[in-house]
Amino acid sequence: GANITDIVVLVVAADDGLMPQTIEAINHTRAAKAPIIIAINKIDKDGINIERVKQQLAERDLLVESWGGTVLSCEVSAVTGQGIDNLLDTILLQSEMMELKCNPDMPATGAVIEAAMEKGFGPTMTALIQNGTLKVGDAFVAGVYSGRVRALYDDNNNKVESAGPSTPIKIVGCDDIPEAGDPFNAVADEKTAREISDKRLIIR
Repeated sequence: GANITDIVVLVVAADDGLMPQTIEAINHTRAAKAPIIIAINKIDKDGINIERVKQQLAERDLLVESWGGTVLSCEVSAVTGQGIDNLLDTILLQSEMMELKCNPDMPATGAVIEAAMEKGFGPTMTALIQNGTLKVGDAFVAGVYSGRVRALYDDNNNKVESAGPSTPIKIVGCDDIPEAGDPFNAVADEKTAREISDKRLIIR
């Protein structure tokens, strides 16, 4: 996940602090060299110690701005919604600092997040569109497999006709099940998609 995202939002529970899975996420993020925003969650709970969480982060060389560091952080509550607007503004600020840009008027490119065989659909995958726009009917290559978009479903499982940049989308129409992390590319036509797929299968 860290390899296909521009910004990592690391959620740390204010009552639990850094857990083993949190430390694992930090290590993955560092390996991917992705910027981190810390979201300290559950600030609505009684008896929490936010400074203890910041101390644990500092011990992992993640020094938040309020402690004199450079790591952006926000205090939020998923239950009450407190601090969520600030978190969204912080993400926008980080993206502006990184000058993140994309072009929706080009063939879609992205990465496979997960894939499976689904009854009634056949092979399906969820991909993150990172650039361009994917439309129903587009030919594509996902990893070593090719296909044509038969249907698209958004994150609320609503059927849609297209998906633009920064959009996770469920895709129906792949020949087989690609691997998580595989590159995804829309191409000119199904013949081109099959040719690319055949070459990748030989190399593999």
